[in-house]
Amino acid sequence: MSRPSAWRKLRERFSRRQPPATAVHIVFDSDTQRTGLIDAVKGGWFRNDSHELFKGFPISPDDVVLDLGCGAGGATLFCARQGASVIFTDSEAAKVEEVAEKVIQTSARESRGIVSDSLPLPLSDATASRIVALEVLEHVERPDAILAELFRVGQPGALYFLSVPAQQSEELQRGIAPPGHFRSPNHINVFSAEAFASAVQGAGLEVVARHCYGFFWTLWMMIYWTTGKAEGRSFEGATHDLLAPPHSPLLEEWARLWLKTISLPGGELLREKLDAALPKTQIILARKPGVPGAA
Repeated sequence: MSRPSAWRKLRERFSRRQPPATAVHIVFDSDTQRTGLIDAVKGGWFRNDSHELFKGFPISPDDVVLDLGCGAGGATLFCARQGASVIFTDSEAAKVEEVAEKVIQTSARESRGIVSDSLPLPLSDATASRIVALEVLEHVERPDAILAELFRVGQPGALYFLSVPAQQSEELQRGIAPPGHFRSPNHINVFSAEAFASAVQGAGLEVVARHCYGFFWTLWMMIYWTTGKAEGRSFEGATHDLLAPPHSPLLEEWARLWLKTISLPGGELLREKLDAALPKTQIILARKPGVPGAA
């Protein structure tokens, strides 16, 4: 279950952040990570002051959170630090083991790591009150079946935080990204906004809100493919395994330029407009019908 390594790492780093009253020094491996973190915060991620993993998706100690395709565990760790009970799954055992080691160090009420392809999920009906599946559905052969499983294990009234790459970004990368980026284990599905919403609603969920995010990452990926080809790099295998630092100097220059731009007066409005025009990620917040607690 893939997403860019730099993005995974910065999300994990920021999930450790304390409320604003506490000063914490964060060390970054690259300008890409630093800029990506700041861009994410401005885009609505990791709201420690309101305990929201993303704006409109609050986490409390009473919640049972399922993070399907947990990857490096950024979402799981944020929820664990809010005191929630966390269940995290991935098809790769090493990722589940790594996240499990980190969750132990948090204030999670309970935790459980599962190695699974999610068809079916080894969980009872109506298990979770919060369900997270970020950048997962584009990788799987049966996205509707995955969504059906997520619906099954959600409690009545459960909230869902779902994301897939935006069609605009995916189509822009065709011909620039290597062909393998659109083959397994990478992106075998490209969802239009309408198709994504239809799949979510087809599973029985009610769409609560929709968001776009990540203009910075769209251009970052375009520059990544271009500079990599110029350097004669091989792009075989899972894309997320290819994206770790050190990054090309041109990528780092782009990160510094973007940070300076969004830090200007009016930079926040520019970021919002560009995120809407050419997002890397499309997000749906959804709800399972029913009254919470009425499992």
